[in-house]
Amino acid sequence: MKQEEYFTQLVREHKSTIYTVCYMFSQDEEEVNDLFQETLINMWKGIDSFREESKISTWIYRVALNTCLLQERKKKRQVAKVPLTMDVNFFQDDDANAAQVRMLHQRIGKLGLVDRALVMMWLEGMSYDEIGAVMGISAQNVGVKLFRIKESLKKANSDE
Repeated sequence: MKQEEYFTQLVREHKSTIYTVCYMFSQDEEEVNDLFQETLINMWKGIDSFREESKISTWIYRVALNTCLLQERKKKRQVAKVPLTMDVNFFQDDDANAAQVRMLHQRIGKLGLVDRALVMMWLEGMSYDEIGAVMGISAQNVGVKLFRIKESLKKANSDE
């Protein structure tokens, strides 16, 4: 199989994973698409260096996560932009479940980059071993970090 075909197959199989990682770093559709595209570029550049020491999905997570973290750091160095806001929210959902999901998403968004990434991978159903492989830490360390994150989220809930 040619490298282009293999890459196309990888993107088809893992595009939802890549989008999930990108979406965790921004809810702006344009920015998510930019992060997605940048991730694909970095995957293409690094596909030859994949040594098959881990699953391909772990490598893809790592590339996407590193791409998003790098872009987030670059963004912090830029001049702050004032967002354009509208008084109408066409996507507003007023049921209790939607409100809880929004509140959880807001709290997760306030976490640091690494903590946000850990929670995202955990919510995606990745094992502690897989998360550790992506993050470059032990599975035990993943467990400790997730426990601390959960405790801080609970504390934030009780503070409100």
